[in-house]
Amino acid sequence: QVHLVESGGGLVQAGGSLRLSCAASGSIFNGNVMGWYRQAPGKQRELVASVTSGGATTYADSVKARFTISRDKAKNTVSLQMNSLKFEDTAVYYCYTFQPGRLTNDWGQGTQVTVSS
Repeated sequence: QVHLVESGGGLVQAGGSLRLSCAASGSIFNGNVMGWYRQAPGKQRELVASVTSGGATTYADSVKARFTISRDKAKNTVSLQMNSLKFEDTAVYYCYTFQPGRLTNDWGQGTQVTVSS
C-alpha cells in the first residue's frame, strides 16, 4: 500500500508563491510517475504537473511558465513550487503516483490552495 501525505497548502495573495510537498511511503516501485492534480469547485479535476523517475516533467499549459515540479528520491518526496499565483489556481491539490504494473493511481488526501485577489 502507498501512503501519500501533502503539505504546504494555504491562503496566499495573487502574485505570491506557495510550495507544496508530498511525502510517499509504502510500496514505491522503481519507474513510477509522481505529480499533482487539482480540482476547483465546479471544474473537472486536471493534471497540473508530473515527473517521471528519470526526471522528465510535464505541465498543464495554464501553469507551465509559473510552476515547477521536482522530486527527491532519497527523501521520497515530490514538490510543486507555485509562483505568480492567480485566483484561478484556487483548488484542492492532490498528490498522486502511478506505478508500473498497477491499474490505478494512488492518491494523497489533498491540500487546499486558496489565492485571494
